[in-house]
Amino acid sequence: MTQDFPDSPPPPAADLGYAGATPVAGGNLPELSVSDLSRALKRTVEETFGYVRVRGEVSQPKRVSSGHLYLRLKDDQAVIEAVCWKGTVMRLAVKPEDGMEVVCTGRLTTYPGRSQYQLIIETMELAGEGALLKMLEERKRRLAAEGLFDAQRKRPLPFLPRVIGVVTSPTGAVIRDILHRLADRFPRHVLLWPVAVQGEQAAAQVARAIQGFNAIAPGGPVPRPDLLIVARGGGSLEDLMPFNEEVVVRAAAASQIPLISAVGHETDTTLIDFASDRRAPTPTAAAEMAVPVRAELMAQVMECGRRLEGTANRLLAERRNRVEGLARGLGDPRALLEGCAQRLDDRGERLALSMTGLIRRHRTEVAKLGAGLRHPAQVLGLAYARLDIAQRGLSGGLTRLLADRATRAQTLAQRLTPQPLVRRAEEGGARLDDLGRRLDASFGRAVADGARRLEGQAKLLETLSYRGVLARGFALVTTADGHPVTKVADAPAGGRVRVEFIDGAVGATLDGEGAPAPVPTPAPPRESTPAPKPRAAARPSGQGSLF
Repeated sequence: MTQDFPDSPPPPAADLGYAGATPVAGGNLPELSVSDLSRALKRTVEETFGYVRVRGEVSQPKRVSSGHLYLRLKDDQAVIEAVCWKGTVMRLAVKPEDGMEVVCTGRLTTYPGRSQYQLIIETMELAGEGALLKMLEERKRRLAAEGLFDAQRKRPLPFLPRVIGVVTSPTGAVIRDILHRLADRFPRHVLLWPVAVQGEQAAAQVARAIQGFNAIAPGGPVPRPDLLIVARGGGSLEDLMPFNEEVVVRAAAASQIPLISAVGHETDTTLIDFASDRRAPTPTAAAEMAVPVRAELMAQVMECGRRLEGTANRLLAERRNRVEGLARGLGDPRALLEGCAQRLDDRGERLALSMTGLIRRHRTEVAKLGAGLRHPAQVLGLAYARLDIAQRGLSGGLTRLLADRATRAQTLAQRLTPQPLVRRAEEGGARLDDLGRRLDASFGRAVADGARRLEGQAKLLETLSYRGVLARGFALVTTADGHPVTKVADAPAGGRVRVEFIDGAVGATLDGEGAPAPVPTPAPPRESTPAPKPRAAARPSGQGSLF
């Protein structure tokens, strides 16, 4: 304690005014209760030490659920209990931490429940600048160990931010300097989050402002800043303490938006400078870091445009010279195209002639194949003749079979007794009648099936017959002995030929005039047509085949 009091004898008990004091027989001291003595001591302490300043080291600070703060102040020889009520805790300039040397101002009182005296703290401040710097150094070391100051986590600043968020006092000269500097260099949209930059509530307000800017959703009614500036003018170390608070440093380190700290003058250093992405010596310098100079950018763009135009002109000139040099080494395009056009015409003419010759050869082959086929009328006549023969043979066989069965039935009827034999003869006759009907039906179906197959073969034969070719306007030329004439070489001059049309045939004599038409390309040699197979000899009469 800084206040000393001389030793003096305690006042008489009667002067203390103890309530309920009664003299004891045979003694000079009054008899006191514990409560009376505690109240007398409390009154004496509070009246004697009504207001004191105590310097000591903070030990075991503890904040209970009610909001009150309990701690101890100690030095190398003594310890005193201290308490700070909830309303006072919120107004303290510093946050007490274990081992911090502070100077507390308040009043002494006693706590009768524990028979101890304690200090009621009303204000608290650090015990000198050296202790404050020691506390800041310890805090810096602890936060750096957590990685909040690492250079790897610092983000680059945007080249030209669209919106800039500023965290500072709305009434100071800092915001005017920033706006004036931004207007001179490159005007941008600025959002101001007003905060207190000094005092007990400054740290919490600055931290909430940084978190609030980061909580703005992109594309919402309020534009999200692309860059943040936390700024304050110069001041003493105590004035800049809000920017050394741990809550502010952690908010700056957790910001997703790039942040520039511009707190104090160039010689001032706070912990937010280490957690921010860029430190500016002054608020004006922060505005210069935030945006480039518009006039310089325009001049640079114009210079780049001129250089680009010159480079493009030189490149075009070089490419033009190169193309002209390559063109001199090439032939005349017209001559190249004329040769290609001539070859194309030649190929087209040869293709047309080849198609005509191919069609002529196929037509000749079809005619030759058609001449070797029988006329459908002849095939149908032969088929009908075989069908008649088969029908007569089948009818005669059925008649003989029925007569034979009847004869056998009569013979059996004569040999057996009359009654059973008659029944068996009747049953046999019924079965014979049924078999006859079934045989007639089967024969009819067989004849119908044969007729349908014969009709289908006749249609197929008529489709493949050369008569269809004659119906389209062609004629079949044969020699006197019936061989078809398919080439000019096979028609000797002066010879007799037979010309068959669709409706008949006429005789003609070749006069030998004319010559074979020239063929553009020689036709490929054709394989010799095999001689037609001899027809099978007619089968003998009987069941035979339908064809």
